[in-house]
Amino acid sequence: MDKEPNLLGEYLRARRELVTPEQAGIPVLGPRRVPGLRREEVAMLSGISAEYYLRLEQGRDRNPSVQVLESVARVLRLDDTTYLLGLVGGRPRRRRRRPQHETVPPGTAGLVRSLDLPAFVEGRYLDVLAANPLATAFSPRLVPGRNRLRDVFLDEAEAAMFPEWERTTAGLVAGFRNAVGTDADDPRVIGLVGELSVASARFRTLWARHDAGNRRTSATLTFAHPQLGPVTLGREKLLVNGTDGIMLVIYHPEPGSESADKLALLASASLKPARSRATTRSDTA
Repeated sequence: MDKEPNLLGEYLRARRELVTPEQAGIPVLGPRRVPGLRREEVAMLSGISAEYYLRLEQGRDRNPSVQVLESVARVLRLDDTTYLLGLVGGRPRRRRRRPQHETVPPGTAGLVRSLDLPAFVEGRYLDVLAANPLATAFSPRLVPGRNRLRDVFLDEAEAAMFPEWERTTAGLVAGFRNAVGTDADDPRVIGLVGELSVASARFRTLWARHDAGNRRTSATLTFAHPQLGPVTLGREKLLVNGTDGIMLVIYHPEPGSESADKLALLASASLKPARSRATTRSDTA
């Protein structure tokens, strides 16, 4: 039988190495051989024994109390403990059987087609499952079959659209880790992470940090569009009910803004008078 991954230990170790002694209020006397905090320092600041904390990192205690985890999270400067608490359970983890293909509900596909804003549907693995014509006009990579992680990390044209590329990639990886959760043995996750780790040093660095963020966080993004120049848009991500993590993503400008005018110009220049029908995987199934 394969040994169960020590996800909690890996996460604690990665986060511990990111907290400096100065951030934790620990005086530095002489050189230190480890990045970040030592195990015994985390234990001391958390109010637990060094031996118990060692057991947590080594995976010898996989069901600590919420109080212990919240105390450790405070030391590791974690603002959101949702992901950390999700790594812990009292029962052995079972592999979840997921559908081979994610399908966009017909109602959601119709909504995407009807919107006069760039809109697309994003799957749990950040695959583009559907997109309306204005989204594709805004970025040719926003078409069914593409993957947002691959494009933002590996496609030069897509990466160039994000002036704050480092910030964008950090948020993208954190959202992806939160979306896949503890499914470390999911073949799609293994394949995607392996491919990007080989191809992108930036992805390797971010994946090793074990950051986990909320995919549904609203944001304001400024794009460097190749034809329109700077375009500032709000981004909303809405969970599609009845699905396993499928999101509706909508870009919207501030009404009356220069970016709104640019988006209207793009729509008039690129879209036919009769609205084209957005393509979805469910259309071609």
